[in-house]
Amino acid sequence: MNLTTQKRLAADILKVGENRVWIDPERTEEVSRAITRESVKQLINNKAIMAKPQKGISSYRSKKIAAQKKKGRRKGHGSTKGAKGAKNPKKEAWMTTIRALRTDLKDMRNNREINKTTYRKLYKMAKGGAFRSKSYMKTYARDHGLLR
Repeated sequence: MNLTTQKRLAADILKVGENRVWIDPERTEEVSRAITRESVKQLINNKAIMAKPQKGISSYRSKKIAAQKKKGRRKGHGSTKGAKGAKNPKKEAWMTTIRALRTDLKDMRNNREINKTTYRKLYKMAKGGAFRSKSYMKTYARDHGLLR
């Protein structure tokens, strides 16, 4: 039994796609006799023709992955996108190190571990990139007898 016309009309009336139109298999005879929009509307009211519920996309997997990422998982080398310095650019790295060095130098000067001349010398060296970390700077100062 061909119900394509009825399905098309019902889809138009229900404002859904033809795939979402459901026709009661026990009332196909009755549906096949309906050829006008009015008769199809009556069948819709009588629940012989109905719209299937809309299918959604499950967000379970995406939520699970988001939760893992929040914990810090899935961040290995295989997941990294972009160039070598994309996640932490050279400038950002430099800024963090130089800020740490300068704060440490100020603390050393304020605690009178070094005098103003030594402070200025180490400051300039830090600016020139002589030290890669605070510990290296302190080791240098200790080895060269710059600490009081």
